Amino acid sequence: MQHIINSAQTCLDCKKPRCQKGCPVNTPIAEMIRLFLAGDIKEAGEKVFNNNPLSIICSLVCPHEKHCEGNCVLNKKHTPVNVGGIENYISTYYMNYREFNKPEQNGRNIAIIGSGPAGISLAMIMALKGFDVTMYEAHDKIGGVLRFGIPDFRLDKTILDTIEQNLLKLGVKIKKNSMVGKNITIDDLFRDDFDAVFIGTGVWKPKKLGIKGESLGNVHFAIDYLKTPSAYNLGKKVVVVGAGNVAMDVARTAIRNGAREVQIMYRKAEENMPAERIEIEHAKIDGVKFNLFKSPLEFTNEGIKYQTTNPEEETVEGFEQADSILVAISQTARDLIVKNNAGLSLGENGLLESDEDGRTTREGVFASGDVVTGARTVVEAVAFSKKVSVAIEEYVATLPPRNKAS
Repeated sequence: MQHIINSAQTCLDCKKPRCQKGCPVNTPIAEMIRLFLAGDIKEAGEKVFNNNPLSIICSLVCPHEKHCEGNCVLNKKHTPVNVGGIENYISTYYMNYREFNKPEQNGRNIAIIGSGPAGISLAMIMALKGFDVTMYEAHDKIGGVLRFGIPDFRLDKTILDTIEQNLLKLGVKIKKNSMVGKNITIDDLFRDDFDAVFIGTGVWKPKKLGIKGESLGNVHFAIDYLKTPSAYNLGKKVVVVGAGNVAMDVARTAIRNGAREVQIMYRKAEENMPAERIEIEHAKIDGVKFNLFKSPLEFTNEGIKYQTTNPEEETVEGFEQADSILVAISQTARDLIVKNNAGLSLGENGLLESDEDGRTTREGVFASGDVVTGARTVVEAVAFSKKVSVAIEEYVATLPPRNKAS
């Protein structure tokens, strides 16, 4: 607690806070800190929550050094304000304080496909405005990438359970183990009197390298591994192919699940890695090793055949022994919904097409989050869903009125 207060006291309360401008969801950081220090923590929490219904999660998993903290003016000569820690303390306090009650209904029905950050934030926003919201989730628990793509050591999943209870108190219906796309179609949803449909199904289709050995029993895709790490027996030595944030997550997870040696194999230099700098540093602290300027040629039951890629050295081939290999070279959207529902289309990048406000190529169907943008941060999904909420309200206002629900 004291370190949170000490950091908050270093805030300069800038008239034009760069931290707020650097936040994708425009969190009123200076105002939040001002209220916090004045003893108005409930008001601070309310402002932050109303701006970002997933503030409690963003405060933990955001790349703060890239957004708010990275734009703090104190960066020039001092340590930036610990925005994430302060926001988490305030958001946790507010989540425990606030009472969530079902508001008066406006008679409009919204279907939300997917319960990741995009779907949860939209469900919260629309439910608070009086919409009757039904959320469809393919798994037995809500959260999407928050639950199945972010390791436990970065995000305590009981937070998601609390959020689920708050959604239920607001009247949101959550239909679990329900894969919308083939058996339940978008046509079915509109037939059943939903006024608008939202798609926030994320990116769960791993990209392949397309090299020999990728189907072997010791080769796994990172996004699949993160869902249930305890289900895998990776052995003592693990090599992770790729160098993004997901690669760092699976490497650190493998160490926590019994691997004795974990390497990141990457074809370029460390400064070219797509992962955030802080994620790379955390991986190093956890003991992950970096095997650079190497590109896989073939996977075998014993390891990886590779060739070197350092432009300043002669290209040679080599072999890296490994008990297991984790492929972490990004992922894209599954095409189940598009293939089985008319009027939707995928772009050349394999992602669902929509405009900047989430309107897809089918009237009344909206989308946001990773299924549209590709893998991005949680706060970017929230920012997108906020724009979608406005677009849905505008669209529903053009529809013939329904009888108001009780």
